[in-house]
Amino acid sequence: MQKPIRIVLTGAPGCGKGTQARILRDKFNLCHLSTGEMLRAEAQKDTPLGRNLKAALDRGEFATDDMIIEMVSSRIEEQDCANGFILDGFPRTLPQAEALEKILQEKNIALNAVIEIQVPDEIIMERILGRYTCANCGEGYHDKNLKPKVYGVCDKCGGTEFVRRTDDNRQTVKNRLINYRKLTYPTIPYFEQLGLLYTVDGTGSIEGTSKKIIEILGLN
Repeated sequence: MQKPIRIVLTGAPGCGKGTQARILRDKFNLCHLSTGEMLRAEAQKDTPLGRNLKAALDRGEFATDDMIIEMVSSRIEEQDCANGFILDGFPRTLPQAEALEKILQEKNIALNAVIEIQVPDEIIMERILGRYTCANCGEGYHDKNLKPKVYGVCDKCGGTEFVRRTDDNRQTVKNRLINYRKLTYPTIPYFEQLGLLYTVDGTGSIEGTSKKIIEILGLN
C-alpha cells in the first residue's frame, strides 16, 4: 500500500501549479487542495466575507492569513485527504508557512516535499492571459498550449461552455506578480532551511514538468 504523499506546490501565479496538481491527483489518487478555488467559491456567496473576498481577488490581492489557515487546517483532516494531499496556493506568506508547520506538527503529519515551479514572468503573462476553464467541470485549457481535442467541447465532461477568470487581465497579473515577490517568495528560503525544498524548471512541456516532479517524489 502506498504511503500518504503530502506536498506543497509553490511558485508564481501561472507557473503551472494547478495543472501539475491535477495530474498528480489523478495519477496517484491524491486530494488536490487549491486554496484559490476554495476562496473563489466562497467569493461567489452573497455574504460579507464573500463580498470582501471577491473585491480582494479582483484586485489581485490575497485573503487574510487567519482565514486561510483555519480553512486548510480543517480541510486536511477530511477523509479524502487520508491517502495524501497537494497544497496548491498555500502557504502564500511566511506566517502561513510557519502556521502550516505548526498545524502539521500538532496533527503528526509530515510533508514529503515543497516543490517550487520556476517560470519567467513573460511566459507567466502569456499563460495566464490565454487560460480558460470548462464552465461545467472546471477542467483547464489554454488558447495555445492546451486546447480541447475537439474544438469547443470539453475533453473531460463534453461541456460546451467555457469561462475565463475576471481577474486574468494584464494589470491584475502584474499586481499578482508583485504580491508574489513581496509576500510569497520569502517562504522559499524558509522551506529550504527545513530541508523540504526542491525546484523544477516549468518552462518545458506539461509532461516534462510532471516527470521531474514524479522523480523528486520517488513515484516513478
